[in-house]
Amino acid sequence: MAEERTPLYRRLSRRHLFRLPLLHSRNGKRRWPIRSAGINFALGYGVLFLISATLFLSFIWWSSTNLLNDHVRAFIETDAQELRHRWGHGGAPALSEAINDRLEQNIDDDALYLLIDRHGRRMAGNLPGWPVAVKKMNHFYELTIRRYTFTTPAQFKAYTLPHGFKLIVGHDIRGRTLLSTVITRTLIWCAVMISLLAVGGALVVRDLFRRMVGSIARTASAVANGDLNHRIALTGSETDLVAETVNTMLDRINRLMEGVRQVSNAIAHDLRTPITRARNQLEEAFFSATSPDELRTAVDRAIGDLDHITGIFEALLRIAQIEAGARRSAFTTVNLNQLLSNMAELYEASAEDAGLSLALDVTPLPSLFGDERMLQQALANLLDNAIKFSPPNSMLTLSAHPVMAGTAPGSGAEKKPQGLEISVRDQGPGMNDADILRAHERFFRAESARNTPGSGLGLSLVQAVTSLHHGRLTLTQANPGLKVTLFLPLLPEAERTGRSTTPAETTP
Repeated sequence: MAEERTPLYRRLSRRHLFRLPLLHSRNGKRRWPIRSAGINFALGYGVLFLISATLFLSFIWWSSTNLLNDHVRAFIETDAQELRHRWGHGGAPALSEAINDRLEQNIDDDALYLLIDRHGRRMAGNLPGWPVAVKKMNHFYELTIRRYTFTTPAQFKAYTLPHGFKLIVGHDIRGRTLLSTVITRTLIWCAVMISLLAVGGALVVRDLFRRMVGSIARTASAVANGDLNHRIALTGSETDLVAETVNTMLDRINRLMEGVRQVSNAIAHDLRTPITRARNQLEEAFFSATSPDELRTAVDRAIGDLDHITGIFEALLRIAQIEAGARRSAFTTVNLNQLLSNMAELYEASAEDAGLSLALDVTPLPSLFGDERMLQQALANLLDNAIKFSPPNSMLTLSAHPVMAGTAPGSGAEKKPQGLEISVRDQGPGMNDADILRAHERFFRAESARNTPGSGLGLSLVQAVTSLHHGRLTLTQANPGLKVTLFLPLLPEAERTGRSTTPAETTP
């Protein structure tokens, strides 16, 4: 018996996993070891948030230190300019006096001065001597100097004066250093807090992501187990777009499955009678026929019943093809004015044979992008039903007119048709409200039509043709009779080939 293999990720210890940041797939390419979409999404969110926060805090630190540094340099330049002005008015004695006055008034003890003569002797200031590192004039230096019993960072700038005198103006930047240290520590703690917040936010996002996926998974599992009524709960968030799309898809699947069940039941019920009748006729002819003519008559009746069954299956196949959108390849520009005129002329004779009159009421119509053969079949079904259920000496009306799009009053814009309405009206017994709601179902036949020839697929085919053209089928009571209306939208040129086929609902 073959030994059960343990998965790779179970055979690797944690120590090995840390040493292998990337795993190799079967095609030799490296792949990320974490395969959980929720964890990867959370990590990506956390890393992006941390990088953004780090860049922002680094900018704050850089701006703060530069601002302090610019402030110190501006102070040095201003103070040096004033001291050089005092030199111009009183020479070295006046400059020495000004330096001493500044040192006496410097409460923070952060001002640094040094005035030396041509021989390097200190004339005034609080620096013990000329710093060795200061070799260039008019250049800023940042050095660590010793003051009293401690060392401190300082920033200097040296200036050349007449008669060989030199001046240093500086500033003790110990306060700036302390402030920079405080800011740095603050930013470090902020970075730590932001990192914790990023991790927390990533976990929250991961939890939301897992809830959304979990809800979809539970719904898919319920559907896989046969519960087609299970739906994804709406939470009021952005994920509702996915939930509504999936729920709409499940509603469509549920309707299709319900239609399949209805068709199966209807086929079993409606086809049993003609098949049984054909069998009984053949059996009776086999045992009781006394002449070839009787046998031939029985066979002809059985063939008629079987032809009726074949017609039912052909109608079902046509409906299935139409609902699947297979007929859209035959779409072309249809001249509805000519089509309606031909249909009225074709069925006028049939109406006269049944003692009926057919009236044509058509307003000039624009061309329609559709399947001319399917539209002709739909109108033929409606006219056949109207003739079949109309009493003698009554009138049938085939009418059509464009439906104009609404425009703002006073806008002056020319109204353009947004669709077409084609209706067939009879003066027969009509249908009650309950039957109208179910009229488009396959094999449905009202009680008043049970004894008339037919299969109950006529309006189902009309509904499929209407849906193929993105229209809607409406049945209303005409009192007396029934009025069936087809609304067919006029699709723009850009939508004629790109719009998907979605079934329209039959409205009473």
